[in-house]
Amino acid sequence: MKKSDLPQDKSDLVNFTREVCYVKNENGKYEAELSSGWDVKTDALNSAWLDIENRITEAKNLFISGEASPIQYYMELKLMDFTVLAGYTGFWKWQINKHKNPESFNRLNDGKLQKYADAFGVTLMELKKPSF
Repeated sequence: MKKSDLPQDKSDLVNFTREVCYVKNENGKYEAELSSGWDVKTDALNSAWLDIENRITEAKNLFISGEASPIQYYMELKLMDFTVLAGYTGFWKWQINKHKNPESFNRLNDGKLQKYADAFGVTLMELKKPSF
């Protein structure tokens, strides 16, 4: 891509970050140049964030209806998967999956719950009763 063709579209991140792209200068040699954004990339990121917001809402509704524990809600809210949460807590993935069940979650002692609270960056009380 030529230096003159480098997209400089405005995005939500324009005041926070720029992306390094390699473009050809007037002499045909590659050099690094900063781009403030690209509409196509912005649309893709916005779509991804909308999907994340929908997953958080769904997990919240499952918790409110009693179909899931707060673990599922906080995993979505904090953008964690089983592998990441297992790394923070020391629990096996299958144990975390089991703890997503409200009945199993309610049987956990405060020591185990504290591991989850620490991983999610919330208090033990916030873990047990999330405030939406």
